[in-house]
Amino acid sequence: MKKKYYTDEYLGTGTQWGPFAISGGFLLLFLLLAFFTPDFASEAVSASFDFSARYFGLFWQLLMLATLIVSLILMFSRYGRVRLGNKEEPQYGNFRWVAMILTTLLAAGGVFWAASEPIQHYLDTPPLFNSDGMSEWERVVPGMSQAFFHWGFSAWAVLGTVATIVIMYAHYHKGMPLKPRTMLYPLLGDKVFKRFNFWGVLADVTSIIAVAAGTIGAIGFLGLQAAYAFEDIFGVPSTLFTQISFIVILVTIATISAITGVDRGIQILSRFNVSFAVVLMIIILIVGPTMFILDAFVTAEAFQLQNYLMMSLTRGDEVWLAWWTVFFWGWFIGFGPMMAIFISRISRGRTIRELVVAVAIMAPIVSNFWFATIGGTGVWFEIQNPESISVPLAEVGQEAAVASILEQLPFGGLLAFGFLIVTVIFVATTTDSMSYASAVAVTGNDEPSTYVRVFWALLFGAIAIALITIGEGSGDSIGMLQNFIVVTAVPVSLLLLPPIWDSVKVAKRLAEEQGIKKKDD
Repeated sequence: MKKKYYTDEYLGTGTQWGPFAISGGFLLLFLLLAFFTPDFASEAVSASFDFSARYFGLFWQLLMLATLIVSLILMFSRYGRVRLGNKEEPQYGNFRWVAMILTTLLAAGGVFWAASEPIQHYLDTPPLFNSDGMSEWERVVPGMSQAFFHWGFSAWAVLGTVATIVIMYAHYHKGMPLKPRTMLYPLLGDKVFKRFNFWGVLADVTSIIAVAAGTIGAIGFLGLQAAYAFEDIFGVPSTLFTQISFIVILVTIATISAITGVDRGIQILSRFNVSFAVVLMIIILIVGPTMFILDAFVTAEAFQLQNYLMMSLTRGDEVWLAWWTVFFWGWFIGFGPMMAIFISRISRGRTIRELVVAVAIMAPIVSNFWFATIGGTGVWFEIQNPESISVPLAEVGQEAAVASILEQLPFGGLLAFGFLIVTVIFVATTTDSMSYASAVAVTGNDEPSTYVRVFWALLFGAIAIALITIGEGSGDSIGMLQNFIVVTAVPVSLLLLPPIWDSVKVAKRLAEEQGIKKKDD
């Protein structure tokens, strides 16, 4: 029997054309503005970025830290035994499950930033840490730990812990739609599921636009990096045409995967990608500076944990924060609601403890080791041969980092070709996963129309091309992508606030239903 939320008075069972038209229309309008009035689009995005970073940066820092703290409390408490998704056994095996989680965010920029961020923080020590009088090794540790922090525990926690718990309970236990607006149910009640409820429509629309921006950014970073790698391997100049060509290739892969469905497309891509990435990482560990990588990983991880609160809440240098921490926090917050939906879809039968361990502990540690391997190798070569990495980074941009690192290694050409493949498929997986989540957001069920998924994948690729084209004209494609990502995270950050305390209420309620906790205990 269908729940009342799927009646004509509420959301029905098909595509909700209102949120679909508003979010899709907004992105299409931006696409038109970007092509026909690029200067206006660029100025509007830059001004909005400045406003977002100035007035929401501190709130985002507090939100990220609070999300991590609450998720860890739930994991360590007896509520960690609560099983989610109204299912007794996990839907997917551990490797498949973790692989799908890992590839979705790490793919969003892990290859691009893993190479460039550690070396940049090594060359220019983050303002929180004084580099005066530091030895080369002493500069490595805070720089590497800052990169770990940006792709670490808080980043992953906001993507798939407290919000996922609320959404899984609402959808799989109570029959509510699998939509971003579901996170507002504890505050607004049943009315949030009515077709034209203002707050419900706003939650759905802003979440779709924000994840579109995050995915578009990942596609754009891929286009820049792949085109440079192609030039380095085959000598074909890295031009705007080459960058656009790679975006077309990955969107094509994502579209084919979208047509085959979650149980085939995303699973196959993620398993292949994780396996291939692990092989590449092992090869670099063997032929690269093995002990330096291991030493840097362990020491920087310890340094990060020692300084975690300070790194989470530091203020002062607003320009540096806006370019680095606020940008990353805005990116991950923008992914938050849709990642929660995607992780809900693949995590039925998992306990809260399993969810938090996989998302907020295992995934960050794997991400950090990936950064230590790729970025640490680059730092080591820069120490041994000054300017070998920093000069291409300064002259070309961050997209040059991976190729500059790999060409220092034995079999550099083969490794570069392998990274080219893994990067394309990584980002294709993200594009497919987030087009799936966007399609779910406008249908409310976990088996959305293939055509809706394909629409989002194609639109993401088209806007990435538009942003790179604008950036090419201004000479700052990366900055343009970053600005667009941060702007869209502002409303979504407000949506992610209620699950911080609602997740505790949900865990308590399910613990009582499952006999883990007695009422009034």
